[in-house]
Amino acid sequence: MAFTLQEICQILDVPERQNDALHVINHLCVDSRLISFPAESIFIALQTERRNGHAFIAAAYQQGVRVFLVSEDITDDISTPQAVWLKVSDTLAAFQKIATAWRMCFTIPVIGITGSNGKTIIKEWLNQLLSPDFTICRSPRSYNSQIGVPLSVWQLHNEHEIAIFEAGISFIGEMEKLREIIKPTIGIFSTLGAAHDEGFTSRREKLSEKWKLFSHCDYIVCHTDDEAVWQQAQQSGKPLLSWGFRDDASYIIKSLEQQGLQTVVALMNKDTAYDFVIPFSDAASVENSLHCIITCLHVGLKTDKLQERLSHLHPLHMRLEWKKGIHQSLLLNDSYSHDMYALEISLNHLSQQAGNSPKMAMLSDMPGHEDADTYRQIAHLLIQKNIKYLVGVGQWMQHYEQVFRVAGVDVECFPDTSTLLAKWNRQNIEKSTVLIKGGRVFTFEKIVAALQQQQHETLLEIHLAALTHNLNIYRTQLKPATKLMVMLKAFGYGSTDAELGRWLQHQGVDYLTVAYADEGVSLRQGGVHCPIMVMNPDPTSFESLIANKLEPELYSIEILKAFHAFATDNGLTKYPVHVKLDTGMHRLGFLAEQVDTIVDILHSNLSIKVVSVFTHLVAAENVNHDDFTQEQAKNFDAFCLKLADELPYTFIKHAANTSAIIRHPHLHYDMVRLGIGLFGVNSATQEKLLLLPATHLYTTIAQVKHVAAGQTVGYGRNAVLQRDSRIATVRIGYADGYRRQLGNGVGSMWVRGNRVYVVGNVCMDMTMLDVTDVPDAVAGDRLEVFGIHTTVSDLAKQCSTIPYEIMTGISQRVKRVMVEE
Repeated sequence: MAFTLQEICQILDVPERQNDALHVINHLCVDSRLISFPAESIFIALQTERRNGHAFIAAAYQQGVRVFLVSEDITDDISTPQAVWLKVSDTLAAFQKIATAWRMCFTIPVIGITGSNGKTIIKEWLNQLLSPDFTICRSPRSYNSQIGVPLSVWQLHNEHEIAIFEAGISFIGEMEKLREIIKPTIGIFSTLGAAHDEGFTSRREKLSEKWKLFSHCDYIVCHTDDEAVWQQAQQSGKPLLSWGFRDDASYIIKSLEQQGLQTVVALMNKDTAYDFVIPFSDAASVENSLHCIITCLHVGLKTDKLQERLSHLHPLHMRLEWKKGIHQSLLLNDSYSHDMYALEISLNHLSQQAGNSPKMAMLSDMPGHEDADTYRQIAHLLIQKNIKYLVGVGQWMQHYEQVFRVAGVDVECFPDTSTLLAKWNRQNIEKSTVLIKGGRVFTFEKIVAALQQQQHETLLEIHLAALTHNLNIYRTQLKPATKLMVMLKAFGYGSTDAELGRWLQHQGVDYLTVAYADEGVSLRQGGVHCPIMVMNPDPTSFESLIANKLEPELYSIEILKAFHAFATDNGLTKYPVHVKLDTGMHRLGFLAEQVDTIVDILHSNLSIKVVSVFTHLVAAENVNHDDFTQEQAKNFDAFCLKLADELPYTFIKHAANTSAIIRHPHLHYDMVRLGIGLFGVNSATQEKLLLLPATHLYTTIAQVKHVAAGQTVGYGRNAVLQRDSRIATVRIGYADGYRRQLGNGVGSMWVRGNRVYVVGNVCMDMTMLDVTDVPDAVAGDRLEVFGIHTTVSDLAKQCSTIPYEIMTGISQRVKRVMVEE
């Protein structure tokens, strides 16, 4: 389902393009850097305070886009001769109008979430709770703005059964636009806080504006214990799914008891009692969980399923970040938002983690608040949480300094962050647990950088924007009906497991594949629900496979009989399995002469069902072995044909790995298997692909020293210096996966815009580099080990190995971080 160009012209009331009337528009593009399917896209030239989208039309055209939504006269058609121009007065309004029309094509339940805090968390947790039973469309990340909401709604397609969208506003008049685009049938109001207060004359006005999202809702989920929210809810005249301690709430909280890191809540709805265990103890997470619980009950999720899934909810690392600080301190970095509600949340976290250590806070002025009452409330909160020492930053903190002293808080105040860093005695944080929370204009990240313990650990970053780009590069090679399986063997080629699995699930891949059952279990425990194939199952893992709904690859008569017996003994019916054929790899897989035996076993039971049959191409990347690849395909076709004749159902066929996706499109069959190409490594060596490196390995300099000519560096004295040199010792060695072959000038890293080379042998935990020609390189500097300047393929060539070995060889002690630009 998609709009044609003719339909979009009708929606926007612009002249129809007869020659291109049936051109299908599947993608709305607002960023020329993120174009994936140009032939099916319309580029929308948005104009914002920072950028004019018309300046990026040429870039979009060069990538293959031919349809453009513009508000300016385009006079130079020389470089864009085939472009189709749709001229409107306001491209943002037109963009939103297209999304509004798209939303009207669907009648599924749509959940709209607004409020000051917790929108994204509620959305993601609802997805975790409901996605096993429903196909869900939801806002990516925090896409809740005037631009983000249309992009979110455009994701809706026929397969979706529920949609969940966020809506955030900063000014009067914005919510009406978002309401018409989302048109929710179920509304959730999260909280009312101080975020974006500056755009409204009062908190009441902001609440009234946010509530406009719910004009079309059949039901509204809200918390009764915020008096302002409760009054607004009652005045709306809409049916309410309210919860709280009030007797007139739809779901009355009868008890709420914290038990360690969990919270046990008892609810009563009319004559029905509910008891749930929430896997969090902080107030914000409990509140967000209750919004989710009420919504899930309303859409019909059974209580036993709901409780089981609640236990697997994982926190979203959006705001709070713990860091080890100098002088044996512990820092809580929370600069996501700064209002009274967020401050209370942060102080609760601080109290939970501090134990018996002294607690202190470093706070800036609260944005938009200049009144004494606000600072009295802050002082009250600090005393309530047993925080007796405050470092304040900003003119209002200074102005109300005496307010804190009167309340019993020992306080030091500074006009700005720079003055604090220059004059404050850092010894004051010794052995303390410290909350660092300030408005963004106060750049408190400088305080965190100054106070955190300078470990500078080696770090592997996985960049989601690059992964998205690479995934879409390969998707463009596929026919619409061709399914996509992504290989996550070796815990995602050395990157990460559950986080990457959840991301791929969100990207809509059809299958994930792991090598061993424990890798699949890790994905399930991390919240991955899509189908997962296990390539190397063994009888000892069968119970774990079934418990976690993992699908085994069956590759021999022995493993087929063993799993058949296990499935039968456990009363399974049509449990999904995958049959591996050996057509030339001679690793795992059934041989052609075993097909009759396979058929006999499959005919004799109903406990298992073959969902796919596949083989592995030995040398799909190599033009010299194309004849052998075709021979493999011929054998595979014959095997599948015989199996299809004998089985009473159809199955998926797949053979193409990363290389074959590009080099052998005729072998895509029903599904393809994407592996290392996702990370930007092109294994189809004869083909040029515009892939981006998705994994970046960084380390830091521990020390820089001057070493005289004639001296040696490192074990074995292999490196004799030919000049007076500056030698940097960096925090990575062969125990981290930086191989010994890279020593003695073979390997290099990138620092301060320069390539520097390894001196001497690579050590277990350290490596030495010659930074003589980079005089400003100092201890603490970050270096790229591989990424943009040195690729994984470059390192593989230097080590006479393959990129797979480099990536999977990165030690587990190296921290992995998913990065979202």
